[in-house]
Amino acid sequence: MNKPHYFLPEWISFTDETLETDLCIYGGTSAGVIAAVTAKSRGLRVLLLQPGKFIGGMTTGGLGETDFGKKHVIGGRSRQFYRDLGSWYGLEEEWKFEPKAAAAVFEQYIREHDIPVRLCQFLDSVSLENNRIASIRLLGGLKVTAAYFMDCSYEGDLLAKAGVDYHVGREANSVYGETINGVQIRNTHQFTCTVDPYVIPGDPRSGTLPGVRQQDAAPEGCGDPCVQAYNFRVCMTDDPELRIHWKKPEGYNEVEYELARRWFRSPQDNWNRLLVEDADPGVPPTKFDVLSPRTPSGHRKTDTNNHGPISSDFIGRNYLWPEGDYALREQIFQEHVTYQQGLYWFMANDPAIPEGLRQAHQRFGLAADEFSETGNWPHQLYVREGRRMLSDYVLNEHDTQHHRLPDDPVGMGSYQMDSHNCSRFVREGRVLNEGDVQLPPAGAYGVSYRSIVPKKGECSNLTVPVCISSSHIAFGSVRMEPVFMVLAESAALAVSLAFEERGDLQDLPYTELLPLLREAGQVLSREEAEAARVE
Repeated sequence: MNKPHYFLPEWISFTDETLETDLCIYGGTSAGVIAAVTAKSRGLRVLLLQPGKFIGGMTTGGLGETDFGKKHVIGGRSRQFYRDLGSWYGLEEEWKFEPKAAAAVFEQYIREHDIPVRLCQFLDSVSLENNRIASIRLLGGLKVTAAYFMDCSYEGDLLAKAGVDYHVGREANSVYGETINGVQIRNTHQFTCTVDPYVIPGDPRSGTLPGVRQQDAAPEGCGDPCVQAYNFRVCMTDDPELRIHWKKPEGYNEVEYELARRWFRSPQDNWNRLLVEDADPGVPPTKFDVLSPRTPSGHRKTDTNNHGPISSDFIGRNYLWPEGDYALREQIFQEHVTYQQGLYWFMANDPAIPEGLRQAHQRFGLAADEFSETGNWPHQLYVREGRRMLSDYVLNEHDTQHHRLPDDPVGMGSYQMDSHNCSRFVREGRVLNEGDVQLPPAGAYGVSYRSIVPKKGECSNLTVPVCISSSHIAFGSVRMEPVFMVLAESAALAVSLAFEERGDLQDLPYTELLPLLREAGQVLSREEAEAARVE
């Protein structure tokens, strides 16, 4: 069975080739594809470079249950993508879809617009001249020169190598005058009873179980370098014709799941709330990590996400990812694969798991018609947060709560401020999770143009519509795939305007960009959002 990988040295092809284009996009995520299509439609020559073998990022990588917030604030090509998915299913629009359907729609875009795509292209170095990116070089030697560049990666690798200011981790509340940034200890996805954290129960000298920090958490609101947990959004099925039964992965370490054993040995009322009674045979009898089938009716597939105190989030094991080299990221990637595959096997087979939950997990497995090139496992790790640019406008809690309003919006966010847990720690002899926040914004809010370009005085021909300028907690709201596509389209429109004069993106008059945004169908204000609402 093929294994999924983030990076393998044998993927690199050696060449002395130099390519020249108008706009070079690094990162074949959903944002990267939409940006390429937009720029090409505006008459620019485009090159899309993907550091991996597949395009579409999380949208084709298992996130089929779209996190959209308010649909009516999603406009332009982003909204059209979900309409095109609807056409795939014979519907007007579809926001719950199979990975293979999303991949087919993006591939159709690439063909129809004749977008040149180079796969397995990992950034090596950036050459700057007069505060602009003159060229980039990829591992293997490929050199690309362009008038403008766009970083659509989840990690922000291009912005970092271009010398753009950025941040990794959580700011303290005091940095931007926020209230829910930094360390947060809450009741959601939390241990609701005492679970012993030590290798030998009750003996601190034995050390803590994997992933549990010995020391107590810092005071709430403090900043730190922690990053919210990653996982894979797994497409499962209970269709006997498609189901591939869980297998114990190579490298399986049962100690990783000892916390789960102890959690399920606790009184039933702590986990029984996770059970679901439903006469519909298409609905699994548990919400503990196996979620109800949520792709279009009849497909019996899931977009399985983290749920509960111990689940698919590999808490605390991803801190080095954002700034790690490709070999280190591959190591972290494989650790996540092994942990999560092992979790599902454990849940389906370990006698410590209550029988109802074991049977629920036994009913499900990987879908045989998804991710055929990577052993039916998703090819994209859910990098919920990497680097975040620091520009002249840092989106933060004040924007989400309508305490301020940008005068140059290029799109809108509306999803809840959603941070997954960032760490596990010991307090008074018990283990607790820390970092989960799930609070709604005051309503849809605008994202400033200044949040998708570097600050004035930094790289003047680069746009960043994914790792935008944002605080940790605000990024938890704006980091949704439909919004990334919205911002990428707006970024490409800005590039098309600046290209005419080869001007600095920071100097582009918003009054010139605004007509293009409106023509594209972008929703830019709360008034427009209300007008676009579909009841």
